[in-house]
Amino acid sequence: MRYPVVIHKDVESAYGVSVPDLPGCFSAGDTLEEAIEAAQEAIACHLEGLLMDGEPTPAKKSLEKHQASDDYKSGIWALVNVDLSKLLSKTKRINITVPARVLAIVDKAAAREGETRSGLLARAALSYVERHSKEQ
Repeated sequence: MRYPVVIHKDVESAYGVSVPDLPGCFSAGDTLEEAIEAAQEAIACHLEGLLMDGEPTPAKKSLEKHQASDDYKSGIWALVNVDLSKLLSKTKRINITVPARVLAIVDKAAAREGETRSGLLARAALSYVERHSKEQ
């Protein structure tokens, strides 16, 4: 999954990185490359903490919506890819059958989000279960 991040740099400081979709998730680096790598690690750790605590992951907003916010006007934007399937603890291989059309839609969505097919399906299943368990 790709997360938009905003990078700020003051004259005498390192690059600071905020993750608007994950309140409280920050990182930094001495170079842009280090800042983006640190952001990837910070996002993974933040999401892993949420999963371990049984907390839902916040809904993502569009990059355009974040860019319109006054909080991020002076920042540099980047997209950071995090493979959520690696955060869901031990993996287990399964065999499922889905229509080819559905699989093509899933693969296209996974590519758009920068995820694997397995990661997208795992996230979608968790989201579905979470939504429906609140209704009961």
